[in-house]
Amino acid sequence: MRPKTLDHVALWVADRDAIADYATQRLGMHVIERTDKFTLVGTNARRGKLTLFAAEGPREQGALKHVGLRVSSLDGAPPAADVGEGLELRLVEARTDVEHDLDHVALWSADPAATAGEYLRYGFAEAAPGPRGEPRVEVGGAFVEFHAGDPGDPERPLLNHLAVLVESADEQKADAEEQGIEVADVVDAPNTYAVFVWLPERVKLEYVEHKPTFSLS
Repeated sequence: MRPKTLDHVALWVADRDAIADYATQRLGMHVIERTDKFTLVGTNARRGKLTLFAAEGPREQGALKHVGLRVSSLDGAPPAADVGEGLELRLVEARTDVEHDLDHVALWSADPAATAGEYLRYGFAEAAPGPRGEPRVEVGGAFVEFHAGDPGDPERPLLNHLAVLVESADEQKADAEEQGIEVADVVDAPNTYAVFVWLPERVKLEYVEHKPTFSLS
């Protein structure tokens, strides 16, 4: 398992346009792609992004606590905002060459330390604890951190999946099968090829490979 970066966080939301408007008008992101099924927003197509899948509401919090975005300066901006449907975006002031890149994803976990240990099987690296001592793992300079709480098993969760960029999705699939990790799906799209697996506590992970045709701006 050799993921390169945290590529995107995918969400199920009932009003994707309202969240996309907040991201573009308040955070300086732009709509990278919009289809009948989803809206992709970010500041750079090859860095951390939010994928907003259209879904019936209301959505339930489930495993997702919040999403952290990295900025070089808060400059008076509110460090956290509820942008609707239970989605909380937090700004983290840190060195970055791309504003509003993904800094971390915070998840609820029944056993944070054990869950962090399990994520190592999927290619995440060990990382120092978060600011308040939360166990966390790292990929390409971004983090997944685990907070004590019940993720539940909601019928309409807010979190669709986490995605990490890889050189070869097929290699990740072979590694997963060798380790006995459940492969949920394989998706061959125009610009990407992806393998989905199940992480602990029923969080879905996408190993996504950018095809040579990948040209989103």
